Amino acid sequence: MEFKKCPLNPILKPNPANSWESLCVLNPAVIYSEKDHLFHMYYRAAGEDETHYIYVGYATSKDGIHFQRMSSSPFLSPDKDGADGGGIEDPRLIEMDGTYYLTYASRVFPPGQYWKKGAKHYGYAPSDGPLVMMYNNTQTHLAVSQDLVHFKKMGRITSAKDDDRDVVIFPGKIGGKFYRTSRPTYRCGKGYPNKNPAIWLTSSTDLLEWDEPYKLFYQGEEEWESFKVGASCPPLLTSLGWLMIYHGVSEKDRAYRVGAFIMDKDDPMKILYKTKAPLMEPSLPYETEGYYNGCVFPTSSVLKDGTLYIYYGAADHFIGLATCELDELLDHLVKEGKR
Repeated sequence: MEFKKCPLNPILKPNPANSWESLCVLNPAVIYSEKDHLFHMYYRAAGEDETHYIYVGYATSKDGIHFQRMSSSPFLSPDKDGADGGGIEDPRLIEMDGTYYLTYASRVFPPGQYWKKGAKHYGYAPSDGPLVMMYNNTQTHLAVSQDLVHFKKMGRITSAKDDDRDVVIFPGKIGGKFYRTSRPTYRCGKGYPNKNPAIWLTSSTDLLEWDEPYKLFYQGEEEWESFKVGASCPPLLTSLGWLMIYHGVSEKDRAYRVGAFIMDKDDPMKILYKTKAPLMEPSLPYETEGYYNGCVFPTSSVLKDGTLYIYYGAADHFIGLATCELDELLDHLVKEGKR
């Protein structure tokens, strides 16, 4: 089985009229609201500045395919004198009891044009002190909204001693606690059961403070995910359990591909089903040629009328859409991926 890529892809491209999104748009958070019957998209964007500050733009759609930008200005911007001063990257969005929770990756300083050989580094590194400044590590932050328009930044929710991203929060408590997965880069190699960066699971009672120790949830098993794995889209509760779409990177070609898990609805550490072969891989020019060649990177999935809309970044340049019927995906997981 493979996801069906939209023939109108890329569904969102850089906008040369706005300097902050003239270079790339990618990795969006998308949610469907029953209140206004719109798909709301919050997308990562950057301009052509060498510092490569990263912003979030906002667009809406009636059909999930044709999106209209809602402003010529960024929807969310980094606080250049604050902890998310380098940018707001790869948002993921969930709704719980009428409140919306947005996670995003960030750095203290802008990353520079990382895809270029010899790219300049920005900021400064003290000889000792905060690791996030010494190495410009990624932290994940949380923002909260009740109307999808005004978001309150709540600060970081990952350890300042790690480089931790791909944070997705389960959209509902399990056994009285919130759960999330993430990919802490340093939790691998010597002293850890996983050789390479993997997906870890932890819980919380308030969404801001998260419990230690993290539990190793999944490390890559197939060749296409041998270099590293990470969560992609926030989990969706189905008749079989929690469905999570994730990404894997191959040691061989460093391409990003896509798979899926089903987790037990009462114990997310239990993987019940998992795809073996990729559900999606880079194959078209807008996915194979860009600022990261060979990349399909989902960051949101929306279920509407039985169809799963999967939104993804393509080659760190564009935004693409793929779809599948949820029942077809669940049947495929049961037939091909029982653990």
